[in-house]
Amino acid sequence: SLNKGTAFTAAEREALGLSGLLPRHVNTQAEQVTRVLENFRRKPSNLEKYIDLAALHDRNETLFFRVLADHLEEMMPIVYTPTVGLACQQYAHIFQRSRGVFISATDRGRIEDALRNWPEPDVRMIVVTDGERILGLGDLGANGMAIPIGKLALYTAAAGIEPTACLPVVLDKETIVFRELVR
Repeated sequence: SLNKGTAFTAAEREALGLSGLLPRHVNTQAEQVTRVLENFRRKPSNLEKYIDLAALHDRNETLFFRVLADHLEEMMPIVYTPTVGLACQQYAHIFQRSRGVFISATDRGRIEDALRNWPEPDVRMIVVTDGERILGLGDLGANGMAIPIGKLALYTAAAGIEPTACLPVVLDKETIVFRELVR
């Protein structure tokens, strides 16, 4: 969440041991946004655009949210509906890294532990899906994770919710006793 990509100044590069690991030219965030948009717009399909944005989210969260907030009308159909449905159908194939908590029947009695494993200590907003009836596509189970990730990204971009305060969760509601969640 602290990565600035090629926007690290020369002094920051020196202090953080990044000298020689980045091209010499320091890009402004605006220059980075321009580069991201050029690459994004070259993608041949909306799913490729989704994957491109997910990769950006993983490597430079600040830039991801700048692009999303500044180009919300263009990005919303990729980050959420309609593309998120296709992303859910392909989620197991396009998964890059975990961006939420997956709770299944095997976590019974240990749900609190699973939630404590989330690295951010000050969660203020949770979006939960049970993976069922995702946009009329049926039960997609854990692949439904793209839904809470997308919603929370939009809450951050459009409403200013701090991304570190957000937690996407997938529940296997068929086999989990919900009392465990409200303890």
